Amino acid sequence: MESKECTEARNTVKELYSYHFGNDMKFTKENLKQREKYLSEELKQELEKKTESATDYFTATDDYPKAFRIGNCNVVEMDKKVNMQVLLFWKTDTRSEQKEIYVEVIKDKDKWLINKTESK
Repeated sequence: MESKECTEARNTVKELYSYHFGNDMKFTKENLKQREKYLSEELKQELEKKTESATDYFTATDDYPKAFRIGNCNVVEMDKKVNMQVLLFWKTDTRSEQKEIYVEVIKDKDKWLINKTESK
């Protein structure tokens, strides 16, 4: 059975990535503003300093995937921090590829917010 932390954090990650995949994934200030409610203050400040780019922070690529799935979750700190696996998929007639990234989600007051993404 999944922990309470993972279940709650999973909702935030799923909401952000569902929104993200349904909209323009290019990194722009405008696109960042549209995703702010899912992000920690620390991540917002970090991303505001970045220049606009074709490389998407949330998928770590400029070759935008077609789909995603939320994978495993590990509690790093009880009721404070989890790491969530996100699987990214590219599938066409000539290509079938999968990559995983990891999303750090922290609890700030009563909300779970994305604090960092990284590919491994």
